[in-house]
Parts: sequence; C-alpha cells; structure tokens
Amino acid sequence: MQNPNDLNSEMGQRIVKKRKQLGLSQEDLAARADVSPQMLSTAERGSKSILSENLLKISRALGVTADYLLTGRMVDADVTALSQRILSAPPETQEKIARMIELLLED
Repeated sequence: MQNPNDLNSEMGQRIVKKRKQLGLSQEDLAARADVSPQMLSTAERGSKSILSENLLKISRALGVTADYLLTGRMVDADVTALSQRILSAPPETQEKIARMIELLLED
C-alpha cells in the first residue's frame, strides 16, 4: 500500500499541473472551488489530507474527476468532458487537436 503522504503529494502535483494548464492562480482556483486559498495551498503541497468535499469542489473547478486527482488516471467522465470540450471548439482547432493526437500516438 502506498504511503498516504506520497498520495497527497502526487495529488497536489496534479492539482498544480491542471491549475497551471488552465492559467489559474491559486486565488482564482480557490474562488472557483469555494475553498480558502490556504486550504488550496495545503492541498497543492500535499502536506496533509484534504476533506472529501473539498476534493470534489477542486476537481469540479478544474474540470476533472476526483478519481483523476487521486490516481492520475482518466476515467470515462474525464474522457467525456474532454471530448465535449473538443467538440465545442471551432473546426480548425478540432483539426489541430486531431493532428496532435496522431503525432503523440505514433509508434
């Protein structure tokens, strides 16, 4: 079984990575998630476990599932949300995304 401190640290790293991908500051994400900036900072550092309701708030604010933040693995809900974002993009953006995916998946 994995050390809880390692799990918290890995989850914190995923929160930071996703927040930065979205171009959000800690304060921005805290406001979106309706949590305190201090709580978010603690979660990102992985220094202690966060309450499940706060994990849910943060995951929703980031547009990912709590499963993704906890495990790093995408589940069907993550894939569905991602496909909806792609489908809502302009056709030229969709084409770029398709080309990028093909490049990434080449052997």
